[in-house]
Amino acid sequence: MQEKIIELLKKYANLKEINLEIPPSPELGDFAFPCFQLAKIQKKDPVEISLALSKEIKLIKGLEKIQALGPYLNFFVDKSMNAELILKEILTKKGKYGSRNLGKNKPFLVEHTSINPNASPHLGRARNAILGGSISSLLKFQNYKVQTHYYVNDVGKQIALLVLGCRKNTRFNQLLKIYIQMNKKLEADKNLEREVFGLLKKFEDGDKATIKRFKNTVDICIKGQKAILKELGIEYDLFDYESKYLFNKQTNNLLEKLKSTKRLFEDEESRFVLDQSGFNLAMKTPYLVLTRSDKTSLYPLRDIAYTIEKMKKAKNNLVILGEDQKLYFQQLKAALSLLNHPSPEVLHYSFVLLSTGKMSTRKGNLVLLEDFMKKAVKKAEKKSSKKIAKSVAYAAIKYSLLRVSNDKNVVFDWDQALSFEGETGPYLQYTYARSYSILRKSKFKNNKINFSLLREPAEIELIKKLGAFSEIIEKASSKYQPHLLANYLFLLCQNFNEFYHKYSVLKAEKEVKEARLILVKAVNQVLKTGLKLLGINPIEKM
Repeated sequence: MQEKIIELLKKYANLKEINLEIPPSPELGDFAFPCFQLAKIQKKDPVEISLALSKEIKLIKGLEKIQALGPYLNFFVDKSMNAELILKEILTKKGKYGSRNLGKNKPFLVEHTSINPNASPHLGRARNAILGGSISSLLKFQNYKVQTHYYVNDVGKQIALLVLGCRKNTRFNQLLKIYIQMNKKLEADKNLEREVFGLLKKFEDGDKATIKRFKNTVDICIKGQKAILKELGIEYDLFDYESKYLFNKQTNNLLEKLKSTKRLFEDEESRFVLDQSGFNLAMKTPYLVLTRSDKTSLYPLRDIAYTIEKMKKAKNNLVILGEDQKLYFQQLKAALSLLNHPSPEVLHYSFVLLSTGKMSTRKGNLVLLEDFMKKAVKKAEKKSSKKIAKSVAYAAIKYSLLRVSNDKNVVFDWDQALSFEGETGPYLQYTYARSYSILRKSKFKNNKINFSLLREPAEIELIKKLGAFSEIIEKASSKYQPHLLANYLFLLCQNFNEFYHKYSVLKAEKEVKEARLILVKAVNQVLKTGLKLLGINPIEKM
């Protein structure tokens, strides 16, 4: 019904985009159209516009009344018909309900996580991976042909420092300790820096023994990181290695092209620097350094080459980066525009903080994701069977990071994140299991249903919430905001549990029971779909 109202308004209000609101009280209708947008266009009083539209728009099947209430145009729907339309659509489309086929099988490249291969990832880095995993799922659900990429920084200064510290048979769980120790040595002994840069120079010059050392160390780390993230259900289609753009000479080619822009110059330290003045970058000196004085490349030069290649693979292109990368991405975008190349869309996320502040791998001030996962599983085992403990624990982790808008910090707290009550992943799983239990006990059969029997306030609210699923999915996927879906599922669970506690399903009269079972089945289906899109495993019995 909501989509039909939108089509009506597009026709009568002559607008391409319509945003409906849900009135604060059922007495004010089921949907409301604020006329302020039209008022700006038509230079009229929104109250006057609302009144005119209420008289002009003709009622269609399923609408009981259209009423002007101040600057709002309120729509009252036929509750019985609305219930039938929504519930039948859910039961017909099943796992595809909610998708509006926005992608139409178009390619979409998502680059996410891209943790430096220097240690086991900490919880803060997991936010990138979990966001990326959910966004990719949402885009696939909208029928985009999604390919996920992981960019491996296998050639930077910090990687060279780790390579220096590693010995034969180094294991993944030793890397973090080695990395922290080497950074402390670097702070104490500046001569070590010359050794690091010397190693990098040999790598870029193609020394086979040095290349093998780098490869061995990076492989140990990537395999370890992949295993941890795979345990959380996050996998990648392609791993793109930064060193590729050195060895295929793309960085050299880029420098030549940038020279033609008349903005590339050699500074007093013999480094190649790109002048980015005129791009309104939030920095005192608008320069992007692309090489060291010995002409070995820096990360930005290699990243420009990588991004150009990425953009050729798919017009729809998204990269997920921490908020500390905002200025850098602006610099990257400016460099690409000088070369007449498009840049990807970017989603910046804020940090996961400890009580002591931001996590840092270099300083060792962090909570390792792997440790967090193990502790979560142990805590889950105390409240659930061992069979489902991992699913419950990982739901707690994922939901705690996804429920918060990406532009807000997540303050890490063990008790809150692993709680099995309130706004948590396990609460969503428990509600799904409850709905599944009702259906299992009922021996559900899809009989002819009298939808007019679903007229109690909690039933009506629950149906309205189910009807909003497609709109929520569209916003979450098109704006890359999984928290909209996470918050929606929590509210849906609240609505369902309120309905469950107020009204009997299995002990109701036959016709009422059948109607309510249809409603429970629809809730069960939407919860199942939504949980999977968040990367959370729906559990049938808890």
